[in-house]
Amino acid sequence: MKQFVLSFFVILFLFSMSFAGEDHTELIEDSLFTPQEVTETCLGCHEDAAKEMMQTVHWKWTKDVKNLPGHKGTFAAGKKNVFNNYCISVESNWPRCTSCHPGYGWKDASFDFTNEENVDCLVCHDLSGKYKKNPKGAGMPAKGVDLTAAARSVGIPNRSNCGTCHFYGGGGENVKHGDLDHGLVNPSPEYDVHMGNDMTCVDCHTTEAHQIKGESMAIVTDKENRVECTSCHDGDVHESKILNKHTKKIACQTCHIPVYAKGHPTKLYWDWSTAGQDIKAPKDENGMPTYMKKKGSFRWGKNVVPEYRWYNGTSARYIKGDTFDPKKVLSLNKPLGKESDKDSKLYPYKVMRGKQIYDTKHNYLIVPHLWGGYWKDFDWNKAAAEGMKVAGLDYSGKYGWVETEMYWGLDHMVSPKEEALKCSNCHGKGKNKRIDWKALGFEGDQMYKKYRN
Repeated sequence: MKQFVLSFFVILFLFSMSFAGEDHTELIEDSLFTPQEVTETCLGCHEDAAKEMMQTVHWKWTKDVKNLPGHKGTFAAGKKNVFNNYCISVESNWPRCTSCHPGYGWKDASFDFTNEENVDCLVCHDLSGKYKKNPKGAGMPAKGVDLTAAARSVGIPNRSNCGTCHFYGGGGENVKHGDLDHGLVNPSPEYDVHMGNDMTCVDCHTTEAHQIKGESMAIVTDKENRVECTSCHDGDVHESKILNKHTKKIACQTCHIPVYAKGHPTKLYWDWSTAGQDIKAPKDENGMPTYMKKKGSFRWGKNVVPEYRWYNGTSARYIKGDTFDPKKVLSLNKPLGKESDKDSKLYPYKVMRGKQIYDTKHNYLIVPHLWGGYWKDFDWNKAAAEGMKVAGLDYSGKYGWVETEMYWGLDHMVSPKEEALKCSNCHGKGKNKRIDWKALGFEGDQMYKKYRN
C-alpha cells in the first residue's frame, strides 16, 4: 500500500512538473481569435478540465449548506445570491460583478453554466501577465488582449493569477479582505512570511480536479474544505510550554497576524445612505477617497489591529428574505462559538461595518440595481424596485437604512515569529490592550487568578 501511495504521488508530481514546464508555443500553432476558441483548444488535450471546473464553488458561486442556524433545510448559498455590505448583491448587477467569474458572458440570469466553452482557462493559467478581463464585461477578456500569446504561456497558477480577482474584490485593491493586496505578488518575509519565502497560493490551497482547498467564512458557513495553519504546523510547535498551551484555544493567526492592511489601505466602513450628492470630500491620511457620489461615504484603515472572536468552524448567515430588527446592527455573517466550546478558538477578524438599504415595511434587506441602475439615475426607489424584481422579493415602495456588520477572517500577511504578539499585548496592566475580556465571556484578564473560571 505504501509503495502504491508513493508511486501515485511521484506520478502526480511528474505530471504537474511536466504541465508547468511544457512549452505550449509548439502545441498551439494557429492563432486564436475568441476566448471560446482558447477553451476549445485547451479541452483538446485536457478533456475533463471544464467538467471538473463546473463542479466547483469558483464556477457555481454557490454551495449547498445544511444546518444553517435559524433556518431549516438546505440552502444553495454563495457569492451568487448572498448579501455583503460592499456592493451588496450580484443579482441584477451581473456584468460588473461577474467580471471576476472564471467564465465568459454571465451578463444576466440566463447564463448557461453547462456550456464548457464558457469556462475561462486563461484567468487562472495565463503566465504571460498580459491577460486581463474587461471590468465591465461579464467575464469577457479586455479589448486588445493577445489570446494566442496568453494560451501559449499557460502553466500552474501563480500569485498574480489568484490575485487578479482576490486582491481586487469590492471594486479596488484590498477593499474587501484586508489581508490580500498586490504586495503579496512579490512580498518580503516581513510582509508575509510564507509568500516572502517563495511559497505560492497553491502550496496551501492545494487542488484536485480543479477543487481548490479553502473557502472564505464571509460566504461559507460550515467546516468543510477549510485550510488551517495546523494543516502544516500541528502539535507543540513552540519551545515554550505556555505558548503551546495557548494554541489549544487560540488560533495561530491571532498572534501571528498582529496587523492587517500592511501595504494598501482597506475599507472599514461604507455608508450608502449618503450617496447621490454632488459634494466634494477630502481624501483621508492614506490618500483614499472619503466620499463618492455613486457609493456614499467611506472610512479606511492601514496597519489595522484585528478584532477577536470565538470561532468553532461554523457561522451564522443572513439569507435573502430574512427579517430583522432595524433598530439593531444586522450581522450579515457571524462566527459562532464560545470559550467553553471544545472546538472553539480565538481568531482575528476584519469587521466591515456599513449602512445599507432595506424595506421598511417587510424589514428585510433590499437587492438594489446598481450597475446601470442607481449609478445612472441616482434614484433609490427605482433601483430597489428593479433589483427586487430580479431577486424575486416583494418591494413595498418604502425604504430606509440599517447598520450592518460583516466578518472577514484573516489568514494572510502573516508576520515572522519575531514580530508575533507578546504576552503584554493582551495581558497585564497598561493601555491599548487588544483583548476585550468581557466581550469574550470572561470577567477580566485571565492572567489574574481572581478572574479565572
